[in-house]
Amino acid sequence: MIAEVVAVVLLLVIAAYASGGGTDYGAGFWDLTAGGAERGRRPRWLIDHAMEPVWEVNNVWLIFVLIVMWTGFPVFFQQVFVTMWLPLALAAVGIVLRGAGFALRKPVRRLAGRRLYGAVFAVSSLLTPFFLGAAAGGVASGRVTAATTARTDAWANPTSLLFGLLAIAATAMLGAVFLAADARRFGAPDLDRYFRRRAYGALAAVAVLAVVTLFVTHGDAHHVWHGLTHGVGLVFVVVAALATLATAGLLARPSGGWSRVTAVGVVASSVIAWGMAQRPYLVPTSLTVSAGAGAPTTLRWLALVTLVAVVLVLPAVALLYWLDTHGELEALTDADLRRGGTGD
Repeated sequence: MIAEVVAVVLLLVIAAYASGGGTDYGAGFWDLTAGGAERGRRPRWLIDHAMEPVWEVNNVWLIFVLIVMWTGFPVFFQQVFVTMWLPLALAAVGIVLRGAGFALRKPVRRLAGRRLYGAVFAVSSLLTPFFLGAAAGGVASGRVTAATTARTDAWANPTSLLFGLLAIAATAMLGAVFLAADARRFGAPDLDRYFRRRAYGALAAVAVLAVVTLFVTHGDAHHVWHGLTHGVGLVFVVVAALATLATAGLLARPSGGWSRVTAVGVVASSVIAWGMAQRPYLVPTSLTVSAGAGAPTTLRWLALVTLVAVVLVLPAVALLYWLDTHGELEALTDADLRRGGTGD
């Protein structure tokens, strides 16, 4: 029983990282596609100021994922990191380079240096979610087993490819929705329209890729496909679909602040649907939750530490997000944004 509880905790933390970290990766995606220095200056200015107060706190969820996975499910941790060492290493390098690029591009005075660090930040924001999604696809398709050694086809396969593309589309959707809300809060209607259009495009891409992924998993990851079309997994698939429709509707409203909640609901529900679809396996169909779990004493202590972390950390993180989304951390006016081009 305790192993199942810790597995649910792991799934929820993955969903939190996909939602919080995904928003930041999405902002980087739109930084990459904003255009040249003049055309993209205004959107990039908003991206910098929207991300600056909270971008690093989202790594808390990633650290939490690694701790719970390593401590609670050491067999699973070993199998995944042996089999998927290359995409996970590339994702780790991307996280480091992304942070360095974001932190260093503002203080650099030379235009060439800003472009270099900006490109590092933007490209890493694209590649990191792809490789994380590809690794997740390898797990979902059951290509991670005790007998598996590192090999390319463990993560370069149809399910992994689609999971990676879906991760990019989902993060782009989150980033655009949050940036549109920030643009409205900062009184920049042109950027509101700019990012709202991109949010619609990314939302459509998420919907199309989700349907394609469902068809592909029927043959390539049948256990997960069955879980997504039956029982609790299907419930969360329906929730994700309803959240997608709600996000599309809310984006059309002048205020649209709730679109951020429903966009997070799309991503979080999709991650939970994947986790529920794999039950009772950590790796379909070779490693169950009970077989991959650590010692009962370790799991009990891990559950206790998790409870303490929730009590101490979650309110602080929630307060930080609230302060940021309500403009309490930094004042930014439309006059600041108008230092650049139009961004259209």
